Amino acid sequence: MKCDLCDKEAVVHLTQVVNGEMKEVHLCEEHAVEQGIDLNSPISITDILMGLSGPQKSIASELSLACPRCGMAREEFRKTGRLGCPDCYKTFMAELTMAIKAMHHSGQHLGKIPAREGAQTRVKSKIARLQQDLEAAIAREDFEKAATLRDQIKKYRDEVAADEGSSQ
Repeated sequence: MKCDLCDKEAVVHLTQVVNGEMKEVHLCEEHAVEQGIDLNSPISITDILMGLSGPQKSIASELSLACPRCGMAREEFRKTGRLGCPDCYKTFMAELTMAIKAMHHSGQHLGKIPAREGAQTRVKSKIARLQQDLEAAIAREDFEKAATLRDQIKKYRDEVAADEGSSQ
């Protein structure tokens, strides 16, 4: 296999699947070292591929990202796991999103609901998720899906209203 940046033989092969799309990067020893990959120590594939849209994108430019407000570099954020200012959240959004998904296997909280809050809270959570789906369907102009979601939301809201009325 050839290096993505030159015609030499690739010695580093990185593959990651994100949202069902496989991304591959193949680098020769020289370009791997240029991109900051230490061939003598273990590496985190996620750190290297984080935010890459394809092999033609420069890995060095991805690794050199820094917050425009406080100047915190991506490498410093990765080492400390802490952000320097509110703008860091925007700057490092890709890393934060991937870290959250890696830790929780989802982009949203899927934990348990306390028993004292019960079924009504679960229904309200479902309404909130459906509302987000509805907004997304409207944004992509999928009006048939939006109408179905609207009807589901109305059904759940009617259930909540009926439960609240009967408990009073």
